[in-house]
Amino acid sequence: MTTAAHHPEADSKISVEHWLRMYRQMVSIRLFEEQVNELYTRALMPGLAHLYAGEEAVAVGICEALRPDDYITSTHRGHGHCLAKGASPDRMFAELLGKEAGYCRGKGGSMHIADPATGNLGANAIVAGSVGIATGAAFSAKRLGTNQVAVCFFGEGALGQGVLYEVMNLAQLWKLPVIYVCENNLYTEYTHYSETTAGDIVARGAAFGLHAESVDGQDVRVVHDTATRLVERARQGQGPAFLCCNTYRYSGHHVGDINREYYRSKQEEQRWKSERDPIKLLGDWLSQQKFADSVLFDSIHSQVKSEMEKAVKFAIAAPYPSPEEVEQDVYA
Repeated sequence: MTTAAHHPEADSKISVEHWLRMYRQMVSIRLFEEQVNELYTRALMPGLAHLYAGEEAVAVGICEALRPDDYITSTHRGHGHCLAKGASPDRMFAELLGKEAGYCRGKGGSMHIADPATGNLGANAIVAGSVGIATGAAFSAKRLGTNQVAVCFFGEGALGQGVLYEVMNLAQLWKLPVIYVCENNLYTEYTHYSETTAGDIVARGAAFGLHAESVDGQDVRVVHDTATRLVERARQGQGPAFLCCNTYRYSGHHVGDINREYYRSKQEEQRWKSERDPIKLLGDWLSQQKFADSVLFDSIHSQVKSEMEKAVKFAIAAPYPSPEEVEQDVYA
């Protein structure tokens, strides 16, 4: 078990354009989620959504280490993973609004977006519901010799589900190319994880013999550095890994969870936003290295904001599926 530290030499191997791409990706996720919240408050979106704001460095740092044909599986808090793997905001918004132009033709909604074209095998409303899917994808990749890697995102709440331990056991026995990424955002719905999760999180992966590490999930540089190593390790046939990314969700468990002071304080939330924001951390480093300045950052934010507003307008104007489609693509 190790706690991953950043290796400065890794920075020199990545172009400035790539760092700026990661910055832009994180801004895109943040502004996407702001639009989602607005759609909810305007009563334009049916149901609830679980926002990813604050955790952007995990999805971006890891997905930027993957090939387009590598696989990911996601969670109920999956918008960030979808975007980081290459999904289009307009089709994602359409899915959230139940429109035919959505990735699942409006039938999946916020918690079931899938995009096989970008390797996204789907978000999942069931806690730990996608761990078997990711492990199966890794099994197929090994059997078919495609050299693909699967990444399985899940929250710390999934550590209470037995299926996770079953698949990690098999993955280690069969040396499957899969990385289990635990996004520990400290709260299992409305309860601090220390009240629900006994022992050391990383030790749970190590107990099965998986290569296990813990990383600062707010620092996209260290996340990307670690993910690059683990992905290459898996691609070379060295087996699965378990990566705990310590992070924080800025919003409530879902968009309706507004008054949160009964389980966490406003001071705690503000401290994370002011001191540990992943976008600001990368922006500060880019500025210090003289790779970017405030003018460029403002331009990126402005461009992304315009793109998100355009994507929302597309989704609102898009038609709903025809009634004749109600039984299509429904398997249960």
